[in-house]
Amino acid sequence: MNTPPVVVVMGVAGTGKTTIGPLLAARLGVPYAEGDDFHPQANIAKMSAGTPLTDEDRWPWLDAIGTWAHGRAGLGGVVSCSALKRSYRDRLRASAPGLVFLHLAGDRALIEDRMSHRQGHFMPTALLDSQFATLQPLQADEAGVTVDVAGGPEEITARATAALDALGRSAQSPTPSQ
Repeated sequence: MNTPPVVVVMGVAGTGKTTIGPLLAARLGVPYAEGDDFHPQANIAKMSAGTPLTDEDRWPWLDAIGTWAHGRAGLGGVVSCSALKRSYRDRLRASAPGLVFLHLAGDRALIEDRMSHRQGHFMPTALLDSQFATLQPLQADEAGVTVDVAGGPEEITARATAALDALGRSAQSPTPSQ
């Protein structure tokens, strides 16, 4: 029996983490946690005012997400979290070593267009450039996959599920002996 992974749906604002995360969780049969819910009110106020967060602002937020992910180890789960820097992903992995990252990535113009049509979200489009400037894509030694966000939510979720399945199969493949 395969243990379901704990997946962090990551990427810059507007890539669809909050849309794809619950759809992916439903497909995997695991709970979903909205990463924005782990932010302290001071972080939300800062972002709402158009001020990017500092690393010091992010550490308690990342630690709270890491604690949730640790509690889901062996049970599976999906949580959204921008996780833009390698150091942020390393911090999450320090709490929950088996994490798998799903990086939602796409064309800046498409993402900006989607952000401009969102309602009731605290992250203004003005911060998108700072998000792209901060983004450090997944490295080869990080467990994860990158999926393009072009298309509708069901299409993106299907690509994400297939990519995660392929990653899981490759991780379970026996290593050929030398």
